[in-house]
Amino acid sequence: MTRAGAFLLRRRGGASWHWTDVVTFLWLSAGVIIMFGPALWLVLSSFKSPAQLSEFPPTMLPYEARTVLVEGYDKPLALFIVTDEAGTRTLAEVRRVGTVAQMVDPANPDEVQKINIANRTPDRAIGFSWGNYLDPFLRFDFLKYTMNSVFVTLVATLITLLTNSMAAFALSKYEFRGRSAVVVLIIATLMIPLSVILVPLYSIVSAVGLMNTLWGVILPTVATPTGVFLLRQYMLTIPDELLEAARMDHASEWQIYWRIVLPLTAPALAVLAIFSVVWRWNDFLWPLIVLSRQEVYTLQVGLNAYAGELNVQWHYLLAMTVITMIPVVLVFIFLQRFITAGIAGTGLK
Repeated sequence: MTRAGAFLLRRRGGASWHWTDVVTFLWLSAGVIIMFGPALWLVLSSFKSPAQLSEFPPTMLPYEARTVLVEGYDKPLALFIVTDEAGTRTLAEVRRVGTVAQMVDPANPDEVQKINIANRTPDRAIGFSWGNYLDPFLRFDFLKYTMNSVFVTLVATLITLLTNSMAAFALSKYEFRGRSAVVVLIIATLMIPLSVILVPLYSIVSAVGLMNTLWGVILPTVATPTGVFLLRQYMLTIPDELLEAARMDHASEWQIYWRIVLPLTAPALAVLAIFSVVWRWNDFLWPLIVLSRQEVYTLQVGLNAYAGELNVQWHYLLAMTVITMIPVVLVFIFLQRFITAGIAGTGLK
């Protein structure tokens, strides 16, 4: 047994099961199902066809109907398993009228049988509708939407890390009149929701000519009070004597910031990078307001194109939702080791 298996299956009672072991396993299993069940359902449903998505009761795995080419018919016919007085057999459906289907035996296509649809079940096998992922990129502009989202996320994250770290450096390592008031003001802005500043923010972006541009999505959101507060709290743990020693060695303030403070703040920067990627990649409201031309749509705004007034293309919507989840998951996997150290160092609870 591997070390991971031994860790997961260890019991309080040693060789015997204790009642707390059973309760613990049930509780943790329920938690895993609640947390990962919807994500698993989303991934599996993204491979289903539109007809299967509308089935009730729904199935967990994606299935596709088996078909067969029958002599005398131009198109492949769907196969069904029929169970009635004549026994159980596999027939192909020619046409259906109400509750009665006209079906033929693929080995004897000349004899047409009338079967009640209540006596048959589709002959299906597990199959994946890869077109749900390929069609949006080949037939629509989803590749363009993806590139726009990548550009917005990367550029906004880099600018956010730079501007917020510079502000946090000034607020944590420089003594000046009104510093505490500035910190309180920044923290106070956390209580202001985006919906309150949408109108003035829209007016400013429109006045400077950034409407229908990706920079209009990026620039208004790069200065985040959460990032400034997070980085400032972490930088307060850096000894001032280290900076004074650098000044005695004739290091400039920019060199102190770039070569000393930033490397030591790497865990907190990683946490802010994760937050920023999640914020920018999943942002929907602000890009929807700023962007009105399809060629500059981001991924989340492009997903809205599949939700029409009368028809929702769920198969495309689910598949592209899975695509939007992948970058966030990858960023979390590669940077998650910094989360604990970064948050613990800020003094946050």
